Amino acid sequence: MPHKILRKLFLGFIHIHILHHAAKDPFFGSWMMEELREHGYEISPGTLYPILHSLESNGFLRMYEETYEGKIRKYYSITPAGEELLKEAKAKAYELVKELEE
Repeated sequence: MPHKILRKLFLGFIHIHILHHAAKDPFFGSWMMEELREHGYEISPGTLYPILHSLESNGFLRMYEETYEGKIRKYYSITPAGEELLKEAKAKAYELVKELEE
């Protein structure tokens, strides 16, 4: 049971992490997988891309394509709705961290 709870919690952290980076600069999937690995999240394409597609279909990310070294690469950037969601998530995370530190 704790393993399933941690997985759900970490998936939430991953969503926030994705939005955070999308707010900074557009990114492509393999870059995000590496970024998440640097923070201890071992995530496969089979997990990452459904998250990206979900965030896109819900209006929090937008995807566009560019050619890079002869290949089409999909880039993701944040939308105004994604910025609002990130703002709310940061506020809730900050509130939780403050409470945990008491």
